[in-house]
Amino acid sequence: MRIGFAVPVSGSWATPENMARVARGAEELGYHELWTFQRLLHPRGHAMGPTYRSVHDPVVTLAYLAGLTSRVRLGVAVLNMPFVSPALMAKQLASLQAVSGGRLDAGLGLGWLPEEFAASGVSFERRGRRAEEYVPLLRRLWTEETVEHEGEFYELPPVQQDPRPPVVPPILLGGSAEVALRRAGRLADGWISSSREDLDGIGEKISVVKEAARAAGRDPEALRFVTRGVTRVRSPGVAGREPLTGSFEEIRRDVGELAARGVTDVFHDLNFDPEIGSPDADPGESMRRAEAALEALAP
Repeated sequence: MRIGFAVPVSGSWATPENMARVARGAEELGYHELWTFQRLLHPRGHAMGPTYRSVHDPVVTLAYLAGLTSRVRLGVAVLNMPFVSPALMAKQLASLQAVSGGRLDAGLGLGWLPEEFAASGVSFERRGRRAEEYVPLLRRLWTEETVEHEGEFYELPPVQQDPRPPVVPPILLGGSAEVALRRAGRLADGWISSSREDLDGIGEKISVVKEAARAAGRDPEALRFVTRGVTRVRSPGVAGREPLTGSFEEIRRDVGELAARGVTDVFHDLNFDPEIGSPDADPGESMRRAEAALEALAP
């Protein structure tokens, strides 16, 4: 099991100084990965939680952290493919792979908020079909000297996009519907669970991804299965607690159970704790709690 930690990207504690403190601290403590996520905008009056009200751009954040670290991997879970063209995504991620020294994990998704699609000028419909075209085209832009493409959603005349990354970043796909799980097994280097995932049943979804990989002639054991650990440190012994909520001892035990269900990577994400990743939270107290968690949950 590889253990990661999400940097502060949401709410009042998400300052450049705190991002740097968490990133450097995680690297010193031996964490394998740092993670971010994307929220393009927040519809006024929307009922979604406070985590989504104020979020930094994940690619810019990871580029900043690439210059402050040297070993720890840098991941985004996830960038929504429909919001930008494959050519722009390929260029940005190739540059991030370069400045990080090959440490990027590229998590990609489809998005679920209609207002973000409207703001991006793209249809909410046929998102899955768009991904089927997008992922192979992204890899072609990273690996082929000349790319020409005419598809349902995207068109490229004969073009070159340099510099290409010497090491192609792993592509990890999100999504929880069966069709999305099977797409990850067929096309991607692994699957990333969402913040709303039922972790008690995650083993079943991992099995679907592996089955799809096997049917496509791929090695299912070579895939990564990354869990966004919505981690909430609370008093121990609460009846009916959710996984990764409780004392440090309980949370560490939950991580072991996720490994037994087939998870290969888990990262602790305090941004989704409303007591920490909210614009209304006290940033000093959030960092105090985050640094205690960073040390207590270190691999």
